[in-house]
Amino acid sequence: MAKSFMDPHDVPTIPGTEGWEKMYPYQYQFSKDDPERAAFESSQIWFYDGLHYPIPHYPFDLIWDEAWSMTLSQYNTRHWLIPPAMGIDHRIVNGYVYISPVGVADPEEIPKRVPHFMERAGYYFQNWESLYENWKKKMGVVIDKLEAINFTDLPEMEDMSVIKEGLGVGSGYLFLKKWDELIDLGLLCWQYHFEMLNLAYAAQVTFFQTADQIFPGVPIPTLTKMSAGFDPVLFRPEEELIRLAKVAVALGIEDEFAKRLKAEELIKELEKNEKGKEWLKELEISRYPWFHISTGPGWFHTETSWNDNLNIPFEAIKANIKSLKAGKELGRPKAKILAERDRITEEYRGLIKNDSDREAFDQGLALARLVLPYAEDHNFYVEQWFHTIFWQKVRQVGKVLKNVNFFEDVDDIWYLKRDEIKAALWDMITGWTTGVKSRGPSYWPKEIAWRKDVYKKLAEWSPPPALGTPPEVVTEPFTIVSWGITSSTLSGWLGGDEGEAGPTSANELQGNPGCSGVVQGKARVLTSPDQLPDLQPGEILVAKSTSPSWAPSFATIVGAITDVGGPMCHAAIVAREYNLPTVVGTGKGTQFIKTGDLVKLDGDTGIVTILERA
Repeated sequence: MAKSFMDPHDVPTIPGTEGWEKMYPYQYQFSKDDPERAAFESSQIWFYDGLHYPIPHYPFDLIWDEAWSMTLSQYNTRHWLIPPAMGIDHRIVNGYVYISPVGVADPEEIPKRVPHFMERAGYYFQNWESLYENWKKKMGVVIDKLEAINFTDLPEMEDMSVIKEGLGVGSGYLFLKKWDELIDLGLLCWQYHFEMLNLAYAAQVTFFQTADQIFPGVPIPTLTKMSAGFDPVLFRPEEELIRLAKVAVALGIEDEFAKRLKAEELIKELEKNEKGKEWLKELEISRYPWFHISTGPGWFHTETSWNDNLNIPFEAIKANIKSLKAGKELGRPKAKILAERDRITEEYRGLIKNDSDREAFDQGLALARLVLPYAEDHNFYVEQWFHTIFWQKVRQVGKVLKNVNFFEDVDDIWYLKRDEIKAALWDMITGWTTGVKSRGPSYWPKEIAWRKDVYKKLAEWSPPPALGTPPEVVTEPFTIVSWGITSSTLSGWLGGDEGEAGPTSANELQGNPGCSGVVQGKARVLTSPDQLPDLQPGEILVAKSTSPSWAPSFATIVGAITDVGGPMCHAAIVAREYNLPTVVGTGKGTQFIKTGDLVKLDGDTGIVTILERA
């Protein structure tokens, strides 16, 4: 078996994309021209971050990867001093982001970091609830400031009020200032994103390790079920869809929703009568902020929100109305989840033979339960609510640049890096101030046409799962719980060792346990949220990953399989709240399985078996 993956410096350029590197920041490139840096890169493991990025990056959209590459690492390394883990390094290959967990280089430094971590993390854990309330207030301020920013065309002449009030500044300066504020709010939002998230995941890893010492080999899905049954903000959008369905039934207007009408047409119909108007008022209450939820993970401008496309939530509301009329219970079976949680916890706790182990178990579990809601809630505030509005503001800038012929289309703005947008705005504004034609109209359309062609070719490439040299042990908590990348995962990608657990036939696939239980059913492979209405009751969902807008579908399916993810990824967390057997991190489930295949999944072992091909 090979002991390493392809060297990151040896990945070939896709024909026809030569020069693709200039679309992305220079520091993201692997460094053949720097022997010291190149040697480090070859010695590291780099795995493709398909959890967040199922498609190659548009140049501007890389802003969020830049933001978290800085912020996650700063909290690991400079704030909390997590004993064995530093940050996560980032590179880009043919438009796809690869990341590498960086451990503490000198093992003797690890115990020196422990007291600092205990003091700093301990303060946050002891004051978690008040700090979390403060966190939500800070995010509210950031979102309010974001909402207040708007971009419009520069005026032919400054308003007379500028003169009479002696403002002393021009619209061009204010435009640039607002652009800087927009970008700064994005980066500030991501500073807050990781303020508590690293600790939330570290608490889960610590509990896993404590329990494994007491019960060697205990399955992680069993441990994660001990924290199930919580009420994250991220489930609120789904609850609003259920509420709106119940309101429609209570008002007696459910027949309106049975008509084959798009959302816009249905709204016009509902506006014709008082009961319909009453329902529309309830809709507006739900929309802000709860429909600021992306159709994807929220990382790309291409992922529209429910507010951008009301057809998506309306289809779910229609399905909810049908279920209500059929007498079905909607939403999570929370009472059942809590009962199962308590049963498992008490069974394991009853097996502990000494007080010290029992105390460690109780403390670890209590902390895991305390911090778990944040692990999901931050996603709604940042990737969903904030990002949805942020994309809208950037599109305003794209419209302004299109109006002065820098772009042929508003969405051309996504093919520029953020520093290139700032340069284009300077070009536009200096042309406006002098009355001399800017260079942008002759420069950017040709450059963007080339970049669009390159991007299409990048999108046709299949990135390998990993590059470089695997470490002896993966210690970075995010890498373990969010991506599910462990030493055994990497070994499996390399081919595995003899005697190693895993697939035993060509019809089996090994992933990570997400939620315990065994189930079989027909597979439904989905590659986009637009296909969610195709899901049928009793099917097993197969997808690259899931996002918050997919949550309502978990009430329909009997199990889930994803290409990427670990025990704390979104799919695994939501599955536990619906008590659905789930396997995550299969690597290639969407390629291995076809719609209609009869599939068996084991949420305890992580093994997926195709029983019968369609």
